[in-house]
Amino acid sequence: MSDSPVQPLQSASQAAVDAAITSRRSIRAFLPTAVPRADIEALLAVAARAPSGTNTQPWKVYVLTGERRSRLSAAILAAHRDPAVAAQHTEEYAYYPRQWVSPFIDRRRKVGWDLYALLGLTREDKAGMAAQHGRNYAFFDAPVGLIFTIDRIMEKGSWLDYGMFLQNIMVAARGRGLDTCPQAAFTQYHKIIGAELDLPDNEIVVCGMALGFADPSRIENSLLTERAPVSEFVKFVD
Repeated sequence: MSDSPVQPLQSASQAAVDAAITSRRSIRAFLPTAVPRADIEALLAVAARAPSGTNTQPWKVYVLTGERRSRLSAAILAAHRDPAVAAQHTEEYAYYPRQWVSPFIDRRRKVGWDLYALLGLTREDKAGMAAQHGRNYAFFDAPVGLIFTIDRIMEKGSWLDYGMFLQNIMVAARGRGLDTCPQAAFTQYHKIIGAELDLPDNEIVVCGMALGFADPSRIENSLLTERAPVSEFVKFVD
């Protein structure tokens, strides 16, 4: 066995990185505890080390706190709660497939019903499910709401790069004791977001994200989603 001090340092580093990744969950109830602006800026600076094709760095982030966050949430919730108005708002891009097939639809249904079961919502409680979905637009009461945009000129490769940037944010947040919830739900109301944030016409809303400290007392935060074993999605070609 080697007496070198290098190996223990590598093991500690690996454990810290693995813990940040594996402890990341979509948190759906946050404490009102504020997140200092300096911490948000540091987190985003770390996340911006994500790779991007020819270093294009296609991401742009709008950080909402306080009154601005509340105002955006109120505007979207007003539309969401009126079925006639909500029907007038549609996504600019398809996040989910137009036609669902197994195993993807099975996984989608399971996580949905697992969450509703924790909250005591039955299949017949349409109002309860709609209200839970509406909590997206309050950023699940997180003190920080993030809205991400990308220039419309960018192609699929840049969207792949964007995903790595988003993952970096969520992992860096865990390393700081913070939690997140990435939210595609915001894309439906891009027109409201555009008006509230005065987005230029060349920007398209990618998604939103809640950022803050998880409320450990809330039952929905006990949800642990399953992951397929490596043997199910990996093929070693020798």
